[in-house]
Parts: sequence; structure tokens; C-alpha cells
Amino acid sequence: MRSKSISVSLRSETERERVKKMQSLQAKASEWSGVKQDDAFAIDDTNLFQKLGLQTFINLSTNFYTRVYDDEEEWFRSIFANSKKEDAIQNQYEFFAQRMGGPPLYSQRRGHPALIARHRPFPVTHRAAERWLHHMQQALDGTTDIDADSKIRMMNFFRHTAFFLVAGDELKSQNQQPQCKHGTSNQTPV
Repeated sequence: MRSKSISVSLRSETERERVKKMQSLQAKASEWSGVKQDDAFAIDDTNLFQKLGLQTFINLSTNFYTRVYDDEEEWFRSIFANSKKEDAIQNQYEFFAQRMGGPPLYSQRRGHPALIARHRPFPVTHRAAERWLHHMQQALDGTTDIDADSKIRMMNFFRHTAFFLVAGDELKSQNQQPQCKHGTSNQTPV
């Protein structure tokens, strides 16, 4: 009986440490992105999937990755060099649809999103995040099916999430990567 309570206590302590690390990452993301957590997660206040529909997310992701794969900066294109454009588009629109109120398309096909773990192989720096956000802003601006309020909500989420991944990348550099209980394979950036 005693070993069971020690095991539960250790799990609770490990869970508390994990939560503390995640809160630290969220705080860094807010600081670096300039987006408060409440604004970043305002996407949860309305079901953007119902409002916009799957095709809008497909269009946004196609527009985005066309820009990424045609980027004039070789250093940025090289981040995506080992990924097929079609796969990257599908991963992204399925994740966006799922995260913004739609069916769990991404999880059904690929498992838990685990963004930090899935982006572990890639150099997610401040510079790369800003370049990614540049292309996403252009893609949002070019996707006419998205109303202005939804664009603001989405861009706040994207900006915060991009810097959440930068914070996660810095942990990787410090060899303090938060553990994810879900395995990952076939790493393709979202």
C-alpha cells in the first residue's frame, strides 16, 4: 500500500513540475509575442470551424505553404526541405480545424498534436517565428473567406503559439524538454 501512495505522490510531483514548465512557456510566449494569453485563446470564445468551414482552413494552409515553399530566404525554406508540401498543408489545416472547434482530424490521423515535441527537429528561433508569422499574416490577408474579427483572433493565437514553440525550442537547447506522454513520428511542421 505504501509503494502505491509513493507512486501517486511522485506522479503528482512530476505532473506539478510539468504544469509549472508549461506555465513558464506560456508566460514567455506572452512576453515575446506581445499577446496576452486571454487574447491568444480568444479563438475558444467562438467556434471558428463552424463559422468558417473546412474549405477555408484548407485554403489558408494552401496559401500559407505556397508562400513558405516559395520563400526567397533559403535559410527559412530549408526548415521545410524534408517535408512534402501536400503533407504540410494537410497537417496544418487538420490541426487548425481541430483546434478551432472542428472534428479531431489531426488527432485521428497523427495522434496528439504535441506541438513542442513535433517541432523538436526544427530550429524554432525568434527569427524563424517572425518569418512564419509574416507568411501567415499574408495568407490570412489573402484568404477572403475569413472575416476581420476571426483574422485578429487567429493571428493572436498564431503569434502566441509561434513564440510558445520558440520557448519550447530554448528548453530543448537547455536539454530540459518537457516530456509528452504521446509518441511522435514522421515529424512535419504544422
